[in-house]
Amino acid sequence: MKRVILAGVSAIAVVTMMSAANAADLPRRHAAMPVKAPEYMAAYNWTGAYIGINGGGAWGRSNWSSTGTDFNTSGGLIGGTVGYNWQTGPVVFGLEGDIDWSGVKGSSTCAVGLSCETKNDWLGTARGRIGYAFNRVMPYITGGLAVGNVKASTALGSTDETRAGYAIGAGIEANIVGPWSAKLEYLYADLGKTNCSTCGVAATATDVNFHTSIVRAGVNYHF
Repeated sequence: MKRVILAGVSAIAVVTMMSAANAADLPRRHAAMPVKAPEYMAAYNWTGAYIGINGGGAWGRSNWSSTGTDFNTSGGLIGGTVGYNWQTGPVVFGLEGDIDWSGVKGSSTCAVGLSCETKNDWLGTARGRIGYAFNRVMPYITGGLAVGNVKASTALGSTDETRAGYAIGAGIEANIVGPWSAKLEYLYADLGKTNCSTCGVAATATDVNFHTSIVRAGVNYHF
């Protein structure tokens, strides 16, 4: 009996040692490496008020009716902007106003020994905007009222009149960092015509018209 018990204990010990050896030979499972979750970027909301600055250049034409003189005008603009946006889904509705100092002017000989000059000293607009937001980037179209002065002059006389017309255009605006956005836009502005009865280029008064294309950039701060 004693021999049987010893043989059984020995067999159990052998089986236990073999099991431990086999377990040691099995490949160890490595702990899974933590996976970093992708950064979440919240959708940008364009709703709210903003102020900004803008600047750029303009080029156009001016015509003096009594002489048939037609010449180029060009110059720079710089000024300030205020506005408000309402966003519904991806569509953004807005109202925007701006006032710019303008150096747009041009001149040409319109009679023997006489030069005619057309000049715009300031230009403001009050426009609606409709944009489509691709999150932080928004292309838009715009149009509304344009107001500015048209100054017509010769060596014999001049007139300086505030005129109202229209402005239409399109642009693109993008959020660049925090509350700041940048934009680039094109506007076509037409201030109609002014009458110069003292310019002395013909027996009758002359009509002087002014229209211009504007390309400008701007930076806005959104509240």
